[in-house]
Amino acid sequence: MRVLIFHGYLLSGTGSNVYNASLARALAALGHDVHLLCQDREARAHDWVDAFGDWSSGELRVERLRSRRPGGGGVTVYVPDIHGLLPVFVRDRYPGFEVRTFTEIGDAELERYIDANVRAVRDVVRAIGGADAALANHLVMGPAILARAGLRYALKVHGSDLAYAVLPELDRFRPYAEDACAGANGILVGSAHIAGRLREAVDDPATNAKVRLGPPGVDTDLFRPLPRADGPARLRETAARLRALAQVPAQAGAEAGSSWDRDPREAAAALEWLADAPGGRVAYVGKLIVSKGVDLLLAAWPLAHARAPGSRLLIVGFGAYREALERLAGALAAGRLADAAAIAERGWALEGGEERALPILSAFLREPPTGYAEACERAAGTVAFAGRLEHGEVAAALPACDALVFPSTFPEAFGMVAAEAAAAGVLPICAAHSGALEVSRALAEGLPAAHAGLVSFPVGRRAVPAIAGALGEWLALPERERAPTRAALREVVVRRWSWESVAEAVLAASAGELERLPAAD
Repeated sequence: MRVLIFHGYLLSGTGSNVYNASLARALAALGHDVHLLCQDREARAHDWVDAFGDWSSGELRVERLRSRRPGGGGVTVYVPDIHGLLPVFVRDRYPGFEVRTFTEIGDAELERYIDANVRAVRDVVRAIGGADAALANHLVMGPAILARAGLRYALKVHGSDLAYAVLPELDRFRPYAEDACAGANGILVGSAHIAGRLREAVDDPATNAKVRLGPPGVDTDLFRPLPRADGPARLRETAARLRALAQVPAQAGAEAGSSWDRDPREAAAALEWLADAPGGRVAYVGKLIVSKGVDLLLAAWPLAHARAPGSRLLIVGFGAYREALERLAGALAAGRLADAAAIAERGWALEGGEERALPILSAFLREPPTGYAEACERAAGTVAFAGRLEHGEVAAALPACDALVFPSTFPEAFGMVAAEAAAAGVLPICAAHSGALEVSRALAEGLPAAHAGLVSFPVGRRAVPAIAGALGEWLALPERERAPTRAALREVVVRRWSWESVAEAVLAASAGELERLPAAD
């Protein structure tokens, strides 16, 4: 089957990028020919990409990179010429592009972006002799592009499209959203929460009848449990690969200044530091932006560390709030609670927005528990930042950890990183809201009763002590008591989420075979 996917961004890093890369691999493994349009100019470097097409010569040219697979499937990636302007949901820096959010670009610019992609899709469809199935990612603008190119499709609503574009400017984007839903044979959402958010934008019987549950999947071969004794060696092996990567000269003409830039040596040093932890190992993996709630984890860490001395916390990710988080971590480590409170009061301004306090952190620091400053000082030196890791590097390092904290304060479509941690037998401690709560509820149902309550915490006034309590309790347990829970976490993920099932759901939604898919109630 020839499957066309439109995804207007990269193929690594976070969220929908990992979703589309993983989906393409799964479809190819099932024997399908995948034709994926995106803006990843470095796509040739992915070992699962078999051919690469672009319009740099003025017309579509496709370069074969690898011979066809024995099973018949394969992935061809195409990079349309969008004339330099890349609309995004959350601002990041992409080399070679003028980057603005959907809410910042004008209507004429938006139409030029859509038209450029429509021409590319039509070229690809002609070149491959038609598409048997299609997937449009995000409520805007993937569906508009495929619809104008004459395709019916499955629509995948990721959540950022609603949160950062459609709902904030509903009058402007509702027509695009309505057309997106009307042109879809099936609409996939990661959680019931996102289904509810979609109804805030488009709420009519025809659309609601097409909505089905379609969460992302987990590569359960990539994310596998690791005996705890093997954790330090795994971390050092991953660090060694990163140090080797740091020795590779940059490609001629490579552009700097991207949000995706990283220092492999920094990451390697952080993983080696984590390997040396005399106690538990804890990770955060995600964007470093205010809405991900990393400030709550940093504030909770001294209390958790007090229950499990010798433990270490690694922050993995990139984003505009990293510098502020490093300042917060430094102030806490020194016991300078007034400085930490000042950072909390400035809040969103330190990410580049308007000055707006972080209410939960501010409230906690106004009345910290007795002995908190001393606990902060005792935890000094037990927090490190690794910067960005590639998905495969996360999969190598995460199983060496004991717990992962997912403290987002913003609605989430799905708790992807939490599900991946669980597949590796690592306890995920998640904020109890939106799609993250749906993941933790599913996990809790399969866990021993004594530990079922550890996988989520309420986001509110008690969030910081709640994170600390769950994390401290888990880290303080001997491994023999954690082992049954670690095994149960993986069993739930293997049973409920896999990329093969995601691929089959996308094909069913594209064909309008909705009776095969679960409702998103």
